[in-house]
Amino acid sequence: MKAASLKEVKSELSHKTHNELMELCLRLSRFKKENKELLSYLLFENSNEEAYIESIKSAMDLEFEAINTDSYFYMRKTIRKILRLIKKYIRYSQNKETEVELLLYFANKLKEFNPSIFESKALENLYFRNIDFIKKKVCLLHEDLQYDYRLEIEELE
Repeated sequence: MKAASLKEVKSELSHKTHNELMELCLRLSRFKKENKELLSYLLFENSNEEAYIESIKSAMDLEFEAINTDSYFYMRKTIRKILRLIKKYIRYSQNKETEVELLLYFANKLKEFNPSIFESKALENLYFRNIDFIKKKVCLLHEDLQYDYRLEIEELE
């Protein structure tokens, strides 16, 4: 089965009634966890971005506490998992400030993590790639925010 283009979907949705649209959304949310999470964000979290950021930060704190520090292999796998989750939440928000805020918090957590990530070349590279990615994203923000975030980035480097 070939998926319809976005334009086709949009035009077809414009012909649906309110109840039909609601049924489609509910049916969509049953199939994938990500669909349900996105719908939850759009309905409940979208209006209060600060609370959304704080909830992700607290979830990130819990994930960092649960990291298995027996070997750098397990640490690397778990840290990559945390980064994947963060990027998924960033995709839901589509807000550049939220993206930079969460990635900076992630970088801070990595830098402060014990045992040091700088003992492992792979984790060190992941950290610096993340810093470079943040720098690129900061350039897209307002000048005042750029200044504030650049100070934080310099602190991380």
